[in-house]
Amino acid sequence: MKTQAQLIKKFGNPTIDRVTFESKWMQIWKVPEEIRQAIPVLPRKIYINHLLIVPLEDTLRELIANGVHSEIVSYDGVFNIRQKRGSKSISVHSWGIAIDLNAKLNPFRGKVTWSEKFLQIWRDNGWFCGADWSAASKDGMHFQWEQF
Repeated sequence: MKTQAQLIKKFGNPTIDRVTFESKWMQIWKVPEEIRQAIPVLPRKIYINHLLIVPLEDTLRELIANGVHSEIVSYDGVFNIRQKRGSKSISVHSWGIAIDLNAKLNPFRGKVTWSEKFLQIWRDNGWFCGADWSAASKDGMHFQWEQF
């Protein structure tokens, strides 16, 4: 997993210079209609780090192809400049490189409800799954991209 220092070196610090960060890295992704038809809880547009668009789209398409996309019942966000819960470090959502899904069903430090097949598709596509973290920090809703 990338450290905060590595993320700042790659993208800059969005908490200090949000305007420069957003103009360089963030983009509105128009979610393809066929993905939205299969996963109707996704919004039409997602504000996201442009590096995440292709891997997210590929992962969603693979979830659909494997019939596990129906496990997604809520979209809970990508970009949010903030600190990690209970920490002074910056959340990876601050760089627009993580997505939260099914937050109520997979709360922070709570039970993870995803199927193993669903999680394995994310892993196989280069994502870190919060479901794989230790019990003290388990975050089943959270998927972050680290392959840049």
